[in-house]
Amino acid sequence: MELTLLGTGAPEGLPRPDCPCAACAHSLGADARAATALLVDGTLLLDLTPGAALAAARSGHTLAGVRQVLLSHPHGGPAVEVPAALPQPGRVPDGRELALLTGHRVRAVAMDAPGTGYAVTGPDGQRLLYLPPGAAPAGFEEQSAEPYDMVLADVVGRPDALARLRAAGAVGPATDVVAVHLDHDVPPGAELGRRLAAAGARAVPDGTTLTVGVYEDVPEVPRRTLVLGGARSGKSVEAERRLESFPDVLYVATGGTRNEDSEWEARVAAHRERRPGSWRTVETCDLVPLLKDDGAPLLIDCLSLWLTDAMDSVDAWDDAEWADGGERALRARVRELTEALRETRRTVVAVSNEVGSGIVPATASGRRYRDELGRLNAAFASECEHVLLVVAGQALPLRG
Repeated sequence: MELTLLGTGAPEGLPRPDCPCAACAHSLGADARAATALLVDGTLLLDLTPGAALAAARSGHTLAGVRQVLLSHPHGGPAVEVPAALPQPGRVPDGRELALLTGHRVRAVAMDAPGTGYAVTGPDGQRLLYLPPGAAPAGFEEQSAEPYDMVLADVVGRPDALARLRAAGAVGPATDVVAVHLDHDVPPGAELGRRLAAAGARAVPDGTTLTVGVYEDVPEVPRRTLVLGGARSGKSVEAERRLESFPDVLYVATGGTRNEDSEWEARVAAHRERRPGSWRTVETCDLVPLLKDDGAPLLIDCLSLWLTDAMDSVDAWDDAEWADGGERALRARVRELTEALRETRRTVVAVSNEVGSGIVPATASGRRYRDELGRLNAAFASECEHVLLVVAGQALPLRG
């Protein structure tokens, strides 16, 4: 089954008309995207958008052979005139299946937002799933789904849709996940590619033709990632974003609770509100057993608070205790943690503060903490495939 993406952008296209944002300003050339529309084997058109005939011609195809046009967008999608040679667009009711004379079968998938999703099975059995913008499948959790060969979805706008599909088994390790309905939420180019790769997805330019069921170099989700950054840099948001397309994430909060500290409670509440409802939370600094166990991906936030607890446990703040075995004990704790990270089978994303570039702490204990956190970050980073530094909300890849 051959699929040509006549467009890969949001309904208004990219760049948006008259939008002055930085992302739209840079969406030029290969990064410019028309509204998403898919041509399947030259006979089935999913979504009719402005300029579809011209887009098909630019990609070396024609719409002359199209026998069925189906709409997925709510309210019929963008207003367009139907070319004379095309059949009138229609929509399959949710849960119903349409059999085409060409041998394709199209089943309408119910969404949790306005619009219709389509599961298309080709004459030779290849399977693709196409979702409308801003929507996720409804009811997949109750189904025993086989992995699709290809999924085309709003990965940036609804990463939880991908999480639901993974939880249901509809997206597997070999599923080619292609991001469509791309809008100006993410800068184009390298930043878009980096974010999609973290979700095991990719983007392709308008006009690309793909063969469903043929092996593609599906982006491999990094197993161990360290996200560094200063205060309010956006490091926790970046870490959470890297796992939001996966179900059953275990959020490991190393800060614990602080009685009668309203500011701390407000910070904790803000973090909880950002997390997907399917994630679980555990408050602990005992990271080694979690790393040694198999299970859901771990998001550890953060290593700097883990270090505070570790230094408390060896009384590292006292100069005499530090000299009389405290330093050796802390080194052993760090070594145990990094060895567990090296051997873990789980996907791990950890957050830590990047310190040492500002004012030198006024106390010996403060300088000791700064130095030990620098050593911990370096040791942890050495065991990670991906290391990112977040500055002003922008993630700068240091490794991977």
